[in-house]
Amino acid sequence: MKLRVRSELVYRFEPPTDAIYQIQVAHWPGQLILDERLTVTPQIAFHEDKDTEFGARTLRAHLEGDVSVVYEATVDNGILKGLPPVAVQSDWNDLPAEVLTYLWPSRYCPSDQFGRFVEKTFKGTDGGERVLAILDWIQDNIEYERGVSDSETTAARTFIDRAGVCRDFTHLGITLCRASGIPARAVSAYAHQLNPPDFHAIFEVWLSNGWWLVDPTRLAPIEGLVRIACGRDAADIAFLTTQGGCKMVRQSITARPA
Repeated sequence: MKLRVRSELVYRFEPPTDAIYQIQVAHWPGQLILDERLTVTPQIAFHEDKDTEFGARTLRAHLEGDVSVVYEATVDNGILKGLPPVAVQSDWNDLPAEVLTYLWPSRYCPSDQFGRFVEKTFKGTDGGERVLAILDWIQDNIEYERGVSDSETTAARTFIDRAGVCRDFTHLGITLCRASGIPARAVSAYAHQLNPPDFHAIFEVWLSNGWWLVDPTRLAPIEGLVRIACGRDAADIAFLTTQGGCKMVRQSITARPA
């Protein structure tokens, strides 16, 4: 599917601070960048880094005052398919070494606290069937509501509050999958048909010897997702990270058919 994605971020950096952006489309197998453009006002020399594992790109600089960063790209994201219930879960001894880290608890995903819950709630399921059952449970029990969570909210807090936004749904989904012995990691994306448009947090699971994208909010179709970054949880995929404070002046994100 060919998609045109665009993000405009205008932030005020007072006092001056170091900042890192992750808004560019990733160089990921099956995802082809046809064209792209980055416009920064005022003109600033950003340092660009590329993650060799995920193809994610970061922009970093010391910023001061009002800074506008506009990124536009046309992308062919290939053919993305939904997770089948027959996808097979691997024994830990059979997992690739690089996948193991996505079994362990992380900052926002305390999966070691949910073993008893997943065994009681999802007993008799595994693999794709277990993941789809987890997504159904989240859909039935967690409300999509802004203002309930913040940047410090963990999956355990969302489990108690029973409400949150996409990053909270994703953290809870990752946590319940890891507690089930299924490797899971966070993904940031541009998302066609997401309403209201925004950067979208989803996750992917390792089943049948490959990664499968899932959207725990079910607000965007899988075939309309464009990958930006990937990691253990939101700490690794944030679209903007600063050493000091900053204030949003305006922000808009869009993804539409090209």
